[in-house]
Amino acid sequence: MRTNPLTHATFACAAVMALLLGACSTPTRTAGPAADATMDELATVQAQARARHEARAAAERSRVREAAALHTPFAPSPASASAPTAALAYRIAPPPPPVRPLPRPETNTETYEAREDNPVRRAREVPVSTFSVDVDTGSYANVRRMLRDGYRPPADSVRVEEMLNYFDYGHPAPASREVPFKVTTELAPAPWNPARQLLMVGIKGYDVDKRELPPANLVLLVDTSGSMDDPAKLPLLKRAFAQLVPQLRAKDRVSIVAYAGHAGLVLPPTPGNRHGEILAALEGLHAAGSTNGGEGLRLAYAMARQGHVEGGVNRILLATDGDFNVGITDRNALLTLVADQRRSGIALSTLGFGSGNYNDAMAERLADAGNGQHLYIDTLDEARRALVQQMQATLLTIANDVKVQLEFNPAVVAEYRLVGYENRLLREEDFANDRVDAGDIGAGHEVTALYEITLAGSGAERLPPLRYGEAAPAAAAKANELAHLRLRYKLPGQDESRLIETPVLRSSLRTQASESLRFAAAVAGYADLLRGGRYVDRWSWDDVERTARGALGQDRFGLRHEFVRLVDSARALTRADAERGEPEA
Repeated sequence: MRTNPLTHATFACAAVMALLLGACSTPTRTAGPAADATMDELATVQAQARARHEARAAAERSRVREAAALHTPFAPSPASASAPTAALAYRIAPPPPPVRPLPRPETNTETYEAREDNPVRRAREVPVSTFSVDVDTGSYANVRRMLRDGYRPPADSVRVEEMLNYFDYGHPAPASREVPFKVTTELAPAPWNPARQLLMVGIKGYDVDKRELPPANLVLLVDTSGSMDDPAKLPLLKRAFAQLVPQLRAKDRVSIVAYAGHAGLVLPPTPGNRHGEILAALEGLHAAGSTNGGEGLRLAYAMARQGHVEGGVNRILLATDGDFNVGITDRNALLTLVADQRRSGIALSTLGFGSGNYNDAMAERLADAGNGQHLYIDTLDEARRALVQQMQATLLTIANDVKVQLEFNPAVVAEYRLVGYENRLLREEDFANDRVDAGDIGAGHEVTALYEITLAGSGAERLPPLRYGEAAPAAAAKANELAHLRLRYKLPGQDESRLIETPVLRSSLRTQASESLRFAAAVAGYADLLRGGRYVDRWSWDDVERTARGALGQDRFGLRHEFVRLVDSARALTRADAERGEPEA
């Protein structure tokens, strides 16, 4: 805190500059009526500059104290604004619409994998579409963080499938555990163009009670490099993992490995019911040094082997804000290390924290190679959701190498496009090849995928007719089949896959989409508009909001209501970019 006295004019200029630069520290208040008057005069400027630094700092403090019941930013009440931090009272304060985007810091080195949207395919030319399931949700939380901070997310940070899979759509669960999940489909007109259809594929895994979870051998691999010295990084990380500790049992094992310039063992394999020892080890973590993630990974795998639980869950949870900058820094070498250990039965999941140097591309790829999830933790609420509410799905795998394949009937379907899953696409021959790795499904997990479909003869085709193209095939005996869905999976510990098949009938086309499909369409539209809006025709942010508001349902945890607020923030930021004539993010 600054202690030199300031004149009113100097104070005002300093405060305005701090707001415009997106400063995230708690603003200084000078005692006395004159200072209060100055702060009142700045209220309008604060609203126009979004006051993101104050909202962000308040959000972190309130969530760290577990005061948030919903996923909403918080701000200190006026009566307590001058009180000590430990005594602050909080009130729910939805942020005002952003007036203009804040500039990104010049030191921002966040890394995202370049990606191109899936193209529209002619069913006659490429009738088969194959992809691996994906249960990651990191993109949704990371984009939420940027929108809350007043930034337009870069297009490559927006992964549609991770946006879709953040939400629960109520897909039916399997009747028994003989088949670990149930596959369902729904077909209805696309909201941005009713002449086309949306096909939703839903997969729901069977759930288990927490008390039925097998023994877990968990290694917490924690980045303690100097860049983690930020309220939204190591302090949040420690409190996030602290929420998991009360869930641990005597039959579980927990190890903690920290890495910075060198890796170190913080806690050897310890029975999970020794909550005090585990919490004390977490609290003792401090940030300093560079980032030798490669050495940390090796030590973490050594601890995982030492505490290995036969027939149980053996998993590393890697929590980091950035890249590995010393030791093994080559991504391919790291991916090879993780893939080799995966084959020995040790999975790896990644949890991203913070901003500025976050390496999303590395975190996602490592989780893919480790048969784990990639999550992003931006609040204590998100940590509770991932590590407590969804602990079964996060830890217990019920099906391995799950692949989806749709073969479209060109007599019925002129064109189709898979929405998202760009880095999960598989070659057609990979579908039946059991040596090709694919995504896993955890207990209670849902997986949702969307296809946009154009029926033959509808006149809504996106692609121009071919000059030398053959005539459309004549309708045959299977004219009522729009597509044929195949799904392959392996039971844990087995090498041979099993096959599920079901037709998608044209007669299943609804005139009105269900609440679940309408909300999924709103999420897909939101993601597409953030990426530039290439595939939603004339659909606007207003249409996305209207559709989402009409499909909120019971919304037990408030996630759909939060989504509507994010749509509002995204609309304001993208419009501000358009008004300034800036290129798409």
